[in-house]
Formats: sequence, C-alpha cells, structure tokens
Amino acid sequence: RYNVPDWYIESCKKIKYMFPKAHAAAYVLTAMRIGWFKVYRPEAFYVTYFTVRADEFDAALMTHGKERIRSKISELERQGNAISAKDKNVLTILEVANEMYSRGIVFLPVDLYKSDATHFRMAEKGIRPPLNALQGLGATAANSIVEAREQGEFTSVEDLRSRAKVSKTVIEILQQSGCLDGMPESSQMCLF
Repeated sequence: RYNVPDWYIESCKKIKYMFPKAHAAAYVLTAMRIGWFKVYRPEAFYVTYFTVRADEFDAALMTHGKERIRSKISELERQGNAISAKDKNVLTILEVANEMYSRGIVFLPVDLYKSDATHFRMAEKGIRPPLNALQGLGATAANSIVEAREQGEFTSVEDLRSRAKVSKTVIEILQQSGCLDGMPESSQMCLF
C-alpha cells in the first residue's frame, strides 16, 4: 500500500535476526580472548584491566598486600544494599586485585622514576601502578612529572616541583606515598 518493494521487506526481516546473532558472536569471541589472556598471560590481563579502571584504583590500598584488600572487601560487603555506586565499582576492583594476589602476582609501589603516567606496567617482580593511581594525582600532573623526569633525575623536591610544574598538593601526595623518600627538600642541601 506504500509501494515498498517486496525484496526490501524480505531483507528487513532477515536483517532483524542477523544483528543479535552477530552481536552475540562478537561477545563470545571477546570473552574467549579475555579468558585466554587471563589463563595464559595473567600479568597482561591484569595490567590492561587495571589501566582501564585506573580512575577507581587506590594505590595506597592496593599496594599493601592481600590482607589489606580482603579487609576492605569485608568492610564494603558489610554495607549490604546501602553500598554506593562508587563503592560497588571499588569492590569489583578489589575482588580482581584479591584474585591477582591469590595467583601470586603483586602490585609494586608507585615509583617516581619507574611508574608510567597513566598506564599500569608489567615489571620483573609484579605490576607497577602508574602515577595517577595515587588518589588526588591526576593524569595532567602525572604526565608533567614523566615529561620532567625525561630531562634527568630530580635533585630535590624543589627541583621536581619547578621542572614538573606541579602543585604543593601533588608533592604532598607523592611524599605520603613514599615516592620522594630520601629526596632532599631543596637543591641547596645537596651542596653540604
């Protein structure tokens, strides 16, 4: 009645069933790939997983071992249905971190010179979180630090702050995480 050709109507009927099947096939293939990496290349799986979830990652919690992670999982589970959406995401990440530790893979501490700005990296003895995994240290500051360290080692906290152009808050976050242990406050101290 609208002069739509029969071949077009028949094509639409066939296509209607093709999309869900193709979509399901793509999901199955993706699940198989993820499963393969999780079994045969677990470090690569965890590096990728945590890089994607770095916004919710808390290096201060995650790098202190399995027991601390399990304690936080228990704390969040006790909240029951009152748990917030953010805490649900954190709980999922904690569960994956607990699984990782149970498989003998550990998080190394965030390191001023060895950590990437925004990506987790495989290291010889574990997985090293990026600088932006420290709560309160954003990707912009992390990238500035990485760019500044390419010019050479920092002689002092003052040198780091001026070369990387980061705020006092970022310096405090780095100090609290132990990234600046042993680094003098100012370059003048190095002369004596």
